[in-house]
Amino acid sequence: MENPFILSPYAEKLLFCDRETELNSLMELVTNGVNVTLISPRRMGKTGLIYRFFDEIFIKKFEIETFYVDIYATQTIDDFIKIFSENIIQSFQKKTSMLKKAMKVFSGVKPVLSFDELTGNPQLSLTYNNNDEKMQTLRSIFDFLENYGKRVIVAFDEFQQIREYAGINMEAVLRTYIQPMKNVNFIFCGSKKHLMFDIFANARNPFYASTSYVYLDKIDEEKYAEFIQCRFSEHGKTIERNAVDFILNFTKRHTFYTQSLCHFVFQHSKRLVNLQFVKEEAAKLIAMNENIYLQYRSLLTPQQWNYLKAVAKEGVVTQPMANNFVVKHGIGTPANSQRILQALITKDLILETTTKEHTEYSVYDVFLSRWLESL
Repeated sequence: MENPFILSPYAEKLLFCDRETELNSLMELVTNGVNVTLISPRRMGKTGLIYRFFDEIFIKKFEIETFYVDIYATQTIDDFIKIFSENIIQSFQKKTSMLKKAMKVFSGVKPVLSFDELTGNPQLSLTYNNNDEKMQTLRSIFDFLENYGKRVIVAFDEFQQIREYAGINMEAVLRTYIQPMKNVNFIFCGSKKHLMFDIFANARNPFYASTSYVYLDKIDEEKYAEFIQCRFSEHGKTIERNAVDFILNFTKRHTFYTQSLCHFVFQHSKRLVNLQFVKEEAAKLIAMNENIYLQYRSLLTPQQWNYLKAVAKEGVVTQPMANNFVVKHGIGTPANSQRILQALITKDLILETTTKEHTEYSVYDVFLSRWLESL
């Protein structure tokens, strides 16, 4: 029986839960020529939303070409050009005439195109004689998309990564190329909220006021509960509502973790799924990852490890410098708390979430948080 709770970003519309408001925002903005900044914590479903949006464009038969480019692993402008190029080429693998046109973009920099033996994905090697050739190649890629012949949408995922490129103001470079484009629109996705806002909302930076914003938060509890029960029901299984409520509470409605637990429960369940069964499966899933979680302890100082446990046991911390939190968990001083907190935020171990009332801090990895609670 095929598991309806997929762990990949996207498969089809039926297996995608809600996000109708965000989808409609993307559809209205991007298809009408507005660039968008899409922000969400990691594993909240932003990549899935992008693929869902691209799928909706296909369903509606819009004459729009779409490209998804994940730059999370890039460290330099060379990496950026390579990943960007390979994604374009991959889209044209079955369109011989377009592939030939795309390859002409790189004709001046000795391109070598090969294909991964396992995945079949293209791998492009480029050799530059000087920096000017590199910049001209990047410009040529954007020129190629601008003159493609129909509308184009490019989604850059983990866009804040360009801040890591040494020796170049990548924001200024990209802004120069992107600003005059009329036939190409962009979705800039990012998981580090403070960096994304600094890129797009800081008047001192090149991309200031150049996009509209879409923020991805948790899926509505009732909609998620209905989605889960429907997926079980469609496959001849019944999951009791209190069992669903436990799943949503245990995973804090964080999309990846909710999908993961549902996938695990569905995989091992019979026709009727009750609360006790779900609790047992949740415990097994956490236990499976214990060796991974233990590795965090060797990567952190004892003070950082203790702090991470403290945040996990609190669930959500709103006043990390308050005496009752600092004294209760043996953190030392408010200044010490602030220093450790910032270090763990930088390491992506603590999630910082700003609401209208206050700023909340929680352990980023929900399953790690649940495991730490038990220590």
